[in-house]
Amino acid sequence: MDFWHQLLVAFCLMLVLEGIVPFLYPRRWRVLVAQLATVDDRTLRIMGLVTMLCGTGLLYLVN
Repeated sequence: MDFWHQLLVAFCLMLVLEGIVPFLYPRRWRVLVAQLATVDDRTLRIMGLVTMLCGTGLLYLVN
């Protein structure tokens, strides 16, 4: 039960963090999304991998 509670809390915090930029800067967010639509798949995958590795590293440091 504790694991699922923590997972739900983490998911909720992720939603809050994801919503900050579109809430504060909706026009800039639209421009960013339009620019991301033109990026090729390989670059997006590399960006996603780097993001996951950074998150994993930070999680390791925090715990």
